[in-house]
Amino acid sequence: QVQLAESGGGLVQAGGSLRLSCAASASVFAIDSMGWYRQAPGKERELAIEITRFGSVNYADSVKDRFTISRDNAKNTVHLQMDNLKPEDTAVYYCNARKSQHDYWGQGTPVTVSS
Repeated sequence: QVQLAESGGGLVQAGGSLRLSCAASASVFAIDSMGWYRQAPGKERELAIEITRFGSVNYADSVKDRFTISRDNAKNTVHLQMDNLKPEDTAVYYCNARKSQHDYWGQGTPVTVSS
């Protein structure tokens, strides 16, 4: 099992930046991928961005060139740097870890972008 602890998030004005972090209870090298999904009010949860064990990054087109994911291997932590935030980025952000085809989730952290 993998436990995930999220931090960061909050309220920011449009054009601003926020940073989210997610610490895993297992080595990132034992996890197939880690990343962030988000769920806006009334919408389904969707992938924002993820990084695989091998360092490949997958992301939604809507966050391209604005969101950056990085990994601290020594701390088993991934960081999400969100720049040039838009009101449509408002959502609850959930850290995700996928290991052996099983998904693990953080508790979710809200991000609100005001216009």
